Amino acid sequence: MEQGTKAPFHVVLLAVIFDPAKRKILIAKRGHEDEDIQNLVWQFPEARLRHGDNIDEILKVKVKEKTGLNIENLGAIFSKVYPEKKDLLGIYYLCEATSGKIKAANDFVELEWISPKEVEKYFTTSFHPKLKEYLNGLVNGQ
Repeated sequence: MEQGTKAPFHVVLLAVIFDPAKRKILIAKRGHEDEDIQNLVWQFPEARLRHGDNIDEILKVKVKEKTGLNIENLGAIFSKVYPEKKDLLGIYYLCEATSGKIKAANDFVELEWISPKEVEKYFTTSFHPKLKEYLNGLVNGQ
């Protein structure tokens, strides 16, 4: 790469869809390997942020396409650059489903509501301890 040329940096928006009545979060199983993170099987529903996108709109549109659910974005809860891919920033948003019927689509083959305490049983890639702590706080109503 020429000096002064910047490598592209990518941003992915992740929807942590929480059901407050059941105290569970929605995770999605990929049907094929992720283009960015090797060995990624289970994940939160996501949207790629492109230049000019409205964060709230693109997150809602992509989650609807991939899960069948309409969501309310309650705000950003966590962000990180992935150790597996240093040019990828993940921003996590707490969301609640407002309507729709759950159905895996696009690159997802399965959706499952799990207790946040079960997250590490499903996620085979790095999972930040601060995010885990936050999710466990949802279960305890904190």
